[in-house]
Amino acid sequence: MKILGLSAFYHDSASALIVDGQVIAAAQEERFSRKKFDAGFPTQSIKYCLQQGNLNLSNLDEIVYYEKPFLSFERLLSSIVSTAPHSLLTFLSAMPIWMREKLDTRSHLTKILKRDFPEEILPPLSFSQHHLSHAAAAFYPSPFESSAILCLDGVGEWACTSGWQGQGNNIESLWEMSFPHSLGLLYSAFTTFCGFKVNSGEYKLMGLAPYGEPCFVDVILRELIDLKIDGSFRLNTKYFPFVSSLRMTNQNFAHLFGINPREPESALPQIYKNLAASIQKVTEEIMLRLAKTLKKQTGSENLCLGGGVALNCVANGVIAREKIFKNIWVQPAAGDAGSALGAAFASYHLHHKAKRAIQPPDKMRGSFLGPRYDKKSIHDFLQSVDAKFSELEKSEILSQTCQDLKDQKIVGWFQGSMEYGPRALGARSILGDPRHPDMQSRMNLKIKFRESFRPFAPIILDERCEEIFKDAFHNPYMLFVTHIKDQYRNSFPAITHLDGSARIQTVTQKENPFLHELLARFEKETGCPLLVNTSFNVRGEPIVCSPEDALRCFIQTDIDSLVIENFYLRKQDQTFSRSDKRWSVKLELD
Repeated sequence: MKILGLSAFYHDSASALIVDGQVIAAAQEERFSRKKFDAGFPTQSIKYCLQQGNLNLSNLDEIVYYEKPFLSFERLLSSIVSTAPHSLLTFLSAMPIWMREKLDTRSHLTKILKRDFPEEILPPLSFSQHHLSHAAAAFYPSPFESSAILCLDGVGEWACTSGWQGQGNNIESLWEMSFPHSLGLLYSAFTTFCGFKVNSGEYKLMGLAPYGEPCFVDVILRELIDLKIDGSFRLNTKYFPFVSSLRMTNQNFAHLFGINPREPESALPQIYKNLAASIQKVTEEIMLRLAKTLKKQTGSENLCLGGGVALNCVANGVIAREKIFKNIWVQPAAGDAGSALGAAFASYHLHHKAKRAIQPPDKMRGSFLGPRYDKKSIHDFLQSVDAKFSELEKSEILSQTCQDLKDQKIVGWFQGSMEYGPRALGARSILGDPRHPDMQSRMNLKIKFRESFRPFAPIILDERCEEIFKDAFHNPYMLFVTHIKDQYRNSFPAITHLDGSARIQTVTQKENPFLHELLARFEKETGCPLLVNTSFNVRGEPIVCSPEDALRCFIQTDIDSLVIENFYLRKQDQTFSRSDKRWSVKLELD
């Protein structure tokens, strides 16, 4: 059975193809369109997935959309009516697009598919539910026969937080918390108040938190949120106008903390760092209580996490350290992009009653589910733009890259299939030596063009992780934060955050053999078994997808050398000019 899952029209549009329960391909539209968090219809992503499966739309058994828009419309209309007349502007701005596109999503999707695939016979189109798609994406690819499932995000149709139990090919809903009582929206409210963008700045807020003191935790728990012992909660909507307007916070919120919202790109006074630390601590406490509740309800040794809040790797690390569950698995594309995959799995196992086969370590194939490029196409492209490059053997690539890293050079690393989800996991990465004290600032200011407080993650040989990090375990998707052991605290300044934490990614020979070999060689030559790893992109831009994207980023930044498969380029050899419009990069606020 061949099923295509879709997410679109809100943010992080994506598509995913499964055939007989196996993940064939998955990708976000942003990687092709080069528009970060692209909400448009994922035509290019669909074409890629079909190509990978050697299929046409006509060959598919079903297309599944990741939510039920009519229920979202019901929630929007209910909110508008309950808060009238304050919601008039929301009504006037939202209704035209709902009436034109979203209310009858079936017709809208059919129209676009017929436009973009005019020669195809469309398969049946069905609809999942938003949190069911998150739960399915979290459970079905996991390595567990049975598991508790916790999904947390901004809002789906109505659900904002939900608990589930997965067993075999079945998922059962246990409970949900509904709009407007949302942990995701609460965290986003603080994100925008601190001067960052919703749906992208949450990572910044998490990275900023260690610079502050959680001195507002009591205020948040007393005034903003009524938190129960089981993790359930209600927001005080006096402070959150998003029920009736397009704003996340209001003057009541500002008066509570005695400051105005921070202007984007302005200085960061200590109070905003304290706000970041406080809401991060509250988020950790809520997730911890919810995890304990699910443990009591299910008795399971396993926990699966999904939804955008599950990308809060600091909170995930807190849950892991508490050892509530023996095993935790987080969907690497936990946000709405991953819901495309979840929608396909939900239909396959729940609607079509297909049996489920467990596939260690999981079914995500390292999350390397996007496009890859063959040597001939790369060679022809580099030659066509007059790039200066060397074609090397595998051993020579490893030797040259190691030497560059030892020389404190920064390397663009482009290998194999692109990652699905927000993390660069060694396919589209920028690498550096973690021992050098100014590597973090160099990467932030000269490569990524982003704030200096943003931390970088280490990639480390799986077999060496427990030696260097506390409470370490196999973590291939960079979704848990742990702490470096005291004796290594000053050894790797480029990957150690202010509080000694690090968002680690473990690399095994089986899951990523070439990257593992690079790490092993670097350790052999330096004694250091880890590297700095950050996503191959500049601020405001999606992670690179194609060799052309990689070359553009290479030209426009201070990356010293570029490795694309077995092709090696040095910056000093190139004749390109950063001012050449062919290679321009539009730096947008993120």
